[in-house]
Amino acid sequence: MNIRSFFPLLSQTIDGKPLVYLDNAATSQKPQVVIDTVNELHTSLNGNIHRGVHRMAEQCTARYEAARESVRGYINAAKAHEVIFTAGTTAGINLVAFAFGERYVKAGDEILVTEMEHHSNIVPWQLLCERKGATLKVLPFAHSGELRMDMLPALISKKTKLIAVAHVSNVLGVVNPVDEISRAAHALGVPVLVDGAQGVPHGPVDVQQMDCDFYAFSGHKIYGPTGIGALYAKEKYLNEMPPYQGGGDMIKSVTFAKTTYADLPYKFEAGTANYIGAIGLGAAIEFFKSLNVNDIQLHEEKLLRCATDRLQSIGGLTIYGNTPRKSGIVSFAFKNIHHLDLAQVLDKQGIAVRSGTLCAEPVMQRYGLTGMVRASFACYNTLDEVHALAEGLERAKSILS
Repeated sequence: MNIRSFFPLLSQTIDGKPLVYLDNAATSQKPQVVIDTVNELHTSLNGNIHRGVHRMAEQCTARYEAARESVRGYINAAKAHEVIFTAGTTAGINLVAFAFGERYVKAGDEILVTEMEHHSNIVPWQLLCERKGATLKVLPFAHSGELRMDMLPALISKKTKLIAVAHVSNVLGVVNPVDEISRAAHALGVPVLVDGAQGVPHGPVDVQQMDCDFYAFSGHKIYGPTGIGALYAKEKYLNEMPPYQGGGDMIKSVTFAKTTYADLPYKFEAGTANYIGAIGLGAAIEFFKSLNVNDIQLHEEKLLRCATDRLQSIGGLTIYGNTPRKSGIVSFAFKNIHHLDLAQVLDKQGIAVRSGTLCAEPVMQRYGLTGMVRASFACYNTLDEVHALAEGLERAKSILS
């Protein structure tokens, strides 16, 4: 199967050179089926969901709920109403930080995050701690990139109200032992939130097996539209947490004396939903599943091994995150070459990578760097593109050294 043929953007050239797109951890490209789905809704089937009785409204509502079922099945949530559509991972984490925080967190309590988190899984908890007078604690990682799991028991106490951890580090590519963290946390009655932004695109995900209490991800990382994502949350917490936002569609009844909220999941979906984005996300998930997720995993592992071997052979280049359990991310730096210069020279060769702090300044501080370059792989990348990256880096090194 020629997977690349499903993605029209990949056929273009940059400065006369074939595009080598290796910035998938930032956003993935979209298959034609997702583009067609979104276009169809905009051009011939656009009716606001949950409210109208006309045909287009009812058809859009049915497809919106079918997309929720696609998400439920892909992450193996027990119930469809445990899936809340959001604007993405950041929105999902902020929802939990506000609603969970309002219900469960008070002055003197503690929230535990890890040292490798994306800013989106740090700042919302800092804001919560500032509002409530709570304390943010940090689980470090070793130089290799693995979490210091030996330190976890000492960091969990009766004051700990929640642990927030990335499924996969967006910088190091490390796949964290979230099931082990959940077991340790639940033994003391502490819930766990997982940032799944980098976990979902490489699937499969099983929230019941990892036994997390919350799992947030973004649609645009898994070949879907931007501005849409989902939050999985156990029914217990959704029932007990107050709504994050108020407005239409999240209510049963409104009077000036009292408002009663809608049943799950709509209690947390205020206003006109991004139903076109949600339906596009459902199409992306069904497309991805049709490729055979296990085969994709094996392919991406081969890309990662090849990239690691090729890049390690380049003098002066250091790869960060050297652990057995890794996803398709390789972040690196040259000792005497600025990461932005390196990325720009690669761009002139048609190679798209990410550079900078990668929205994870604490990771950069841990290694004493101002930034890195990150190459990240998806189902449509090839071994030829990995070799093009290595050759491009050699050329960039000769130019910039």
